[in-house]
Amino acid sequence: MKKIISVLLVAIMATAMLVGCGSNTYELSLVTDLGTIDDKSFNQGAWEGLVQYADENEISYKYYQPQEGTTDAYIDTIELAIEGGAKVVVCPGFLFETPIFNVQNEYPDVNFILLDGVPNDGNWDAGMPTYETASNVMSIQFKEDQSGYLAGYAAVKDGNTKLGFLGGMAVPAVVRFGYGYVQGANDAAAELGIDVEIMYHYTGAFVASPEAQTMAASWYENGTEVIFGCGGAVGNSVMAAAESAGTKVIGVDVDQSAESDTVMTSAMKLLSNSVYDGIVAYYAGTFPGGKTTIFSAENKGVGLPMETSKFETFSQADYDAILASLAAGEVSINDSVSDTTTADLALSNVTVSYVE
Repeated sequence: MKKIISVLLVAIMATAMLVGCGSNTYELSLVTDLGTIDDKSFNQGAWEGLVQYADENEISYKYYQPQEGTTDAYIDTIELAIEGGAKVVVCPGFLFETPIFNVQNEYPDVNFILLDGVPNDGNWDAGMPTYETASNVMSIQFKEDQSGYLAGYAAVKDGNTKLGFLGGMAVPAVVRFGYGYVQGANDAAAELGIDVEIMYHYTGAFVASPEAQTMAASWYENGTEVIFGCGGAVGNSVMAAAESAGTKVIGVDVDQSAESDTVMTSAMKLLSNSVYDGIVAYYAGTFPGGKTTIFSAENKGVGLPMETSKFETFSQADYDAILASLAAGEVSINDSVSDTTTADLALSNVTVSYVE
């Protein structure tokens, strides 16, 4: 049945972009989530790393876009990539955890790079799903707490004392971003001998909404200087509010400076680096399958885009120093996700107002 569906999808996938060397097969493939390949987020960041390696080494490549956001649709699209000759399939985002779990053993000769997830059967009704990472799967996760820390630290060092965190769903990655953000702000405030206030809320979704924009607008109206929009398109709602208020935003995942002039900086996962490194390892015969690879400050996996950041006083030297401290393990960050309200954080100079 899957084969029949796959053939049909080939005929209707006008959104699938063919690029590369002009051959009938494509060694490197990426399957997008429901976003587009130029989403300024996970899809685009992962695609850029794949394209960089492919162009440097004259390897054919292609991306595929599922028609709907279901496990079956993701599996069908992955199989399209495999039928198209893919030796490596890149899947950006935790929504691919269950699809990869289902295909990894069925296609042992294909290698998969899974960003921001660990393969599992998706059976959360049992309390905890079954996890398995086969030897042909490179599971990649990021130290979001470090990226968030850098953003919070820089925001306060740059002179801001009233911050906001508007997250999407309270999934572990978003929670870690928020935890790091608060702790970075606290450490910078302690160094400066000042007090900082942070408004904190999860919208429960990764979409732009009037409600999120209204909340961000009310925070700005009440004195908040910069809000970390941490949840996919939630950030667009924050940017819209910031544009009306003439204030500032912190982007997430990738450099979002092109999205709005209000973006002061972005708490980035260096997605292109991780995908590029994974493909390098595949062709070198050292593919790190069967385990989770962590990208952090230590291996250039997270950071701020200093080239496009709009800081007033926070300098490149300041950034280099704090990034080096993170990479050396000299900064301690609580990256627990046990309490999404940040109530279990030891804070000396930050007051967090958690909004239900």
